[in-house]
Amino acid sequence: MKTTIFTLLIFVLSLTSCVGDEDIPSIVLPQDNKVLLLKVDYTTNTFEGGKELSFNDTTATFNVEVEYQEPGDFGGIQLYYKELDTKIFDGSIVWDGTGEINYPENFEPASSFEVTLTNDYIFPTEGFENVFNPTQETYDYQTIWGAVQSLLKAREFVLSNPDAKAKIFLYTPSVGFGNPEEWKWIIILKN
Repeated sequence: MKTTIFTLLIFVLSLTSCVGDEDIPSIVLPQDNKVLLLKVDYTTNTFEGGKELSFNDTTATFNVEVEYQEPGDFGGIQLYYKELDTKIFDGSIVWDGTGEINYPENFEPASSFEVTLTNDYIFPTEGFENVFNPTQETYDYQTIWGAVQSLLKAREFVLSNPDAKAKIFLYTPSVGFGNPEEWKWIIILKN
C-alpha cells in the first residue's frame, strides 16, 4: 500500500514539474480589441444608445487622452485611445447654442441593446475614472451606471476586463446659457 501511494505521489510530482515559467503567459491580451461607448441622459439618467468600436491592434493597457478646445463661440472635445492614437469620440461645443456628436457618427438606439432579466447588479470593481472634469465636480457615478448595468453588452465588457476602471465624462454640447437637458454622460468600457 505504501509503495502504491509513494509511486502515485512521484507520478503527480513529475507531472507538475513539467510546467515551466515559459508556459505561462505574463499578459493575456483579448483576441478582439473593442471599446464600448454608452450614452446616458444627464438630467434623467436614461440610457439613450451606444456604439461598439473595433480595432485591429491589441494593447495591454487602455488610456484615454483628451483634447479640449474651449468655446469662445465654438469649441470641441476629442477623446483618443492613447495607446493606438485613435479617436474614439468627437463632439462640438457651442456657446449659447448646441453642438453635436461628430464621432462616432451614429449610436445604436437603446432598444437595440439586450438587457438581463436577472436582479443582480454588476458594477466595475475598480470604479470610475472621469477623463474630463475641469471643475473637479463630484458626481454619483453609481446612479449613472444604474442606467446601463443591466445591458448584456456592458456586462460582457466589465466581466471580460474586471480589473479595468470604467471611463466616463460629461459631454456638454451647450455652455454659457447651456441647457443641461442636452448634456450626455459618455461611459467608455474596454474589453
